[in-house]
Amino acid sequence: MLRLGIDLGGSKIEIIALDESGRELRRRRISTPRGDYGATLDAIAALVSEAEHDLGARGTVGIGTPGAISPASGLLRNSNSTWLNGKPLLHDLMQRLDRDVRIENDANCFALSEATDGAGTGHRVVFGVILGTGVGGGIVADGKVLSGPNRIAGEWGHNPLPWPRDDERPGPACYCGRSGCIETFLSGPGMQQDQARSGAALLSCEQIVQNAQAGEAACEAALTRYEERLARALAHVINILDPDAIVLGGGMSNIARWYETVPLLWQRWVFSDCVNTLLLRNVHGDSSGVRGAAWLFR
Repeated sequence: MLRLGIDLGGSKIEIIALDESGRELRRRRISTPRGDYGATLDAIAALVSEAEHDLGARGTVGIGTPGAISPASGLLRNSNSTWLNGKPLLHDLMQRLDRDVRIENDANCFALSEATDGAGTGHRVVFGVILGTGVGGGIVADGKVLSGPNRIAGEWGHNPLPWPRDDERPGPACYCGRSGCIETFLSGPGMQQDQARSGAALLSCEQIVQNAQAGEAACEAALTRYEERLARALAHVINILDPDAIVLGGGMSNIARWYETVPLLWQRWVFSDCVNTLLLRNVHGDSSGVRGAAWLFR
């Protein structure tokens, strides 16, 4: 069976074609027609048509995109591709492509990809974490995405940072309208702002890591605060979900020390005398989202 996955992002639309075993048959990326809903639909339809023509087969179509389909209205909401919000994206794509289409947010697609044939392969319950410009999460249980009746399962980044210290209250303001969300501490911009909080120059995350490795105390302190907060936040997930494995993705997942330090630190907050949960680095990297979209019909 031909499986087509589409990663619908704010700057690019990527399509991948997988066979039944997960072997990649085709991949193509184009720029997203920003601000134009109709042109976005046209671009997706053209990518699907071109892939099926070239491969000589009709496929299932799964789509990963920021945001979620509202169970109340059927319209897309909470997408940073704002021209898609309030639109019947799923309905319109099913009509345009003349087939069933499945849509999940990008964190769910990441989690599904890594649980299916990535770092989480063989584990029953996998929590996939996106640590990037934003912070998100997705849950896969027995090979299936858990979305929930409100379509918000795994929305970990917009819970408050657990066990906050006095100097962490009320926390930075978040775009969601609240303060102290996990995203404001653990996103890439969150780390940058934390490092610069005492008036230091704003550095990139890469510069912070490099400076810490070179022995620069302020940058090392920023990484130490980050990993301790990450441990607290993931301990909260373990206490509620108790997953077999947690897989990290996004740009912040590339910092190697997390995989050694965080499992040592989170034991302090997990409500158990042992923690068998694995903390794993992703296998498919930037490809996980689009691969997970293809696996939505698995």
